[in-house]
Amino acid sequence: MEIDQNNQTMILKDVKGDVTSFLMKVTHEYKTFKNHNLIMDLLDHNDLTMDDIKSFLYLSKKHKKVKKSFVIVAANIDYNDTPKKLTVVPTLVEANDIIDMEEIERDLGI
Repeated sequence: MEIDQNNQTMILKDVKGDVTSFLMKVTHEYKTFKNHNLIMDLLDHNDLTMDDIKSFLYLSKKHKKVKKSFVIVAANIDYNDTPKKLTVVPTLVEANDIIDMEEIERDLGI
């Protein structure tokens, strides 16, 4: 796993290519990440399934309860099929934009 941090956001990138192992590692080390907005970078996965994406649902809900953003970046999926409770976007730029918008909403109490 590669970690890139800027300000209050951490980008966690899976480098081994196994979504299940990546999710387990992130979950196991969650205390390290819980105070940051999180971007799960899955762009290197060309064979992602919707079940792979849905496997992040529990972690996303847990993270949003502490008033932090949780965004998954994935390509080659049907974004219309993603659960409404997950934020999934095709690029890192969009992920950062969403986090910026959510930070503004939290600051305004929305």
